[in-house]
Amino acid sequence: MSSSIIISKPSKAAYDLLKTFRLVVLLNTLGKLIKKLIGKRLQFQLISKDFIHSNQFGDLKQWLTTDADIFLMCLISSRWIKNLQTSTLDIVQLFPSLNHQLLPKFLNKAGFNPRIFGFFSDYLISKKTQYLWNSFTSSFFNVDVDIGQGSVLSPILSVLYLSPIFHIFQKWTKNLNILVSLLSFMDDGLIISQEKLFEKTNSFLYCNYNIILFLLKQCGLIIEHGKSEISHFSRSYGFFNPPSLDLSPIREPILYPKETRKYLGFIFNRKLLFWQHISYYSNKVLLTIKSMKMLRNSTRRLLPLQKQLLYRTCIMPIALYGFPL
Repeated sequence: MSSSIIISKPSKAAYDLLKTFRLVVLLNTLGKLIKKLIGKRLQFQLISKDFIHSNQFGDLKQWLTTDADIFLMCLISSRWIKNLQTSTLDIVQLFPSLNHQLLPKFLNKAGFNPRIFGFFSDYLISKKTQYLWNSFTSSFFNVDVDIGQGSVLSPILSVLYLSPIFHIFQKWTKNLNILVSLLSFMDDGLIISQEKLFEKTNSFLYCNYNIILFLLKQCGLIIEHGKSEISHFSRSYGFFNPPSLDLSPIREPILYPKETRKYLGFIFNRKLLFWQHISYYSNKVLLTIKSMKMLRNSTRRLLPLQKQLLYRTCIMPIALYGFPL
């Protein structure tokens, strides 16, 4: 049994839809510690068994957020040398729909001891949670999907869940002779197509979107199509009018490319320039410095040692975010 607190997502125009809220699981400290140990051992075993796909990033040992972006930047720039254009399609919101019945089967597929997936079968199946919202507390409900944002096991279990999909997708596209790459960070997937013409990359994206959509549905995963985004990357200095991606034949919206792309907190344009990123985080640094004045009291200001500590812990991480790129 657990408790899930309902938190509203910031900066929303209205809060009359369920997707404007998120659930965070509340656990006791000892439970978090035990789950942390289980998650570390599970990650070690999955990596040692070579079960996790090489293009899966996020909450894995020695893999950082910047590694996923560096991989994407290198992939785009290396193809520019061969005069190839790059188009990407972002698919999100897989996390809340992981099926508890399939996870133990994936553990079995990964070659774990029967006691391990037996333990997870008992742990995941027949779970109950109660919902907290302000002063309201609900009765307990059965939870057959979702592993809960806030749980330390959520990242590694989501990586485990998506690994077979990655391997199947790679095998299918190889058999169809389609040159695409699939990249993921946690529950955020990215389909990458590279050809000389954007019309061709768009056709490949459309084809592979159908393939990945079919695989995800087979595994009980749900995509929030309204959050899907398409981006085109080109070094062209002339007039640039990238085509949109029409998903209406499969009853999905038409996706229009944006000039600026934000991926995992990094902001860049079609030429992989980071002026918007620098401007955004510079303003964030200035606002943080101004807000530091609130920490002083009515009798004295912050001491130099305190300012130095705040600078190193609060300002430097923001100012240097994305520095390796």
